[in-house]
Amino acid sequence: MYLLDTNTIIHYLSASLPPSAMLFMHSVVNIQSNISVISKIETLGYNFSNVTEKNTMESFVNVSAVLPINDEVVNNTIAIRKSKKIKLPDAIIAATAITNNLTILTNNINDFKNISGITCIDPWEQ
Repeated sequence: MYLLDTNTIIHYLSASLPPSAMLFMHSVVNIQSNISVISKIETLGYNFSNVTEKNTMESFVNVSAVLPINDEVVNNTIAIRKSKKIKLPDAIIAATAITNNLTILTNNINDFKNISGITCIDPWEQ
């Protein structure tokens, strides 16, 4: 199973991925869209250019499994931040993936590089 990073959600919903990546993402999303609460905040906190864009994002988030920040995610986030210089949202996404045993789908593989217990796939390369 997968955890969708914010950049992947945005590019998927705007259909700006290469065709092979869109097919891969369709197969992932059709099974289960798992997102971190951080990705929910980042995506819905965006100033949308139109109502259609806003509705598309809200609909996607509403049908996704939004994984919360629980004590285990907090403890894993702390451990990650102690071992690697990383932005807090990325550390929370990484900790959410570790806690829930999920592979992160992201275009920003380097954001999660050298974090123990993390597996990432770049949909752009599928």
